[in-house]
Amino acid sequence: MSTFGARVRDAVATRGRLCVGIDPHEALLREWGLGVDAAGVREFGLRTVDAAASVVGIVKPQVSFFERFGAAGFAALEDVMSAARAAGLIVIADAKRGDIGTTMDAYAAAWLTAGSSLEADAVTLSPYLGVGALSSTFDVALAHGKGAFVLAATSNPEAADLQSARVNTDATVAAAVADQVFAADTSDGEWSSLGLVVGATVDLADRGLRPFPRTVPVLAPGFGAQGAQPQDLLGIFGGFADGVIASESRSILSAGPDRLAARIAERAALYRGESHG
Repeated sequence: MSTFGARVRDAVATRGRLCVGIDPHEALLREWGLGVDAAGVREFGLRTVDAAASVVGIVKPQVSFFERFGAAGFAALEDVMSAARAAGLIVIADAKRGDIGTTMDAYAAAWLTAGSSLEADAVTLSPYLGVGALSSTFDVALAHGKGAFVLAATSNPEAADLQSARVNTDATVAAAVADQVFAADTSDGEWSSLGLVVGATVDLADRGLRPFPRTVPVLAPGFGAQGAQPQDLLGIFGGFADGVIASESRSILSAGPDRLAARIAERAALYRGESHG
């Protein structure tokens, strides 16, 4: 069984760093001529998968936009993720789960076990009940060839004070999270199966983040509509650049259903020239 790190490394090497976010905002649903309901988000997601499948290697559905429609919305998400995985895409469920004990075990079972109706290739996690609270989820991910991306340095302004606060004289909160995630990975592959979420608009030095001794995948929202551009990638991430997965959603999805495939191809081509891994 190949590790998640190996699969995502290969996806980046063959199809580039672009990850297409599947974020069916209400305004976008209306612009696409779709209903603001479970059927609308399902169609939105499936169209995005179809447009992305032959061009990029990774997609990231934002769970909340499906969850808002209850059971029918989750059923729509199941269909979208199943279609994406069947098309050979790596699916990162942007769920930002974080809890303790058996509750966290249940989240791991939902998102990271083979045959689950919500099976993804990786899930985003929140570490603010302690990175140690995620250890059983890390174990599930590593045992099943799955991955996890832990929030370390996010681009929302409300996070700056917390994530740049110092745990001790040597590390900020963001750096301590990163160090603990890195220490938890046991894979022998060139790329880790446990990664970080680091916003492309974040001042990495301000958050105290340091380059790692080997490649950790970095899921980086903030490209496209939020301001960061493909040509900025190396300058932004420096020693982190090898593992960056650049996530774009609005900058792509705003093209509309008729221009979607072309927009994905345009953006993907820019990132292929930025490969350093």
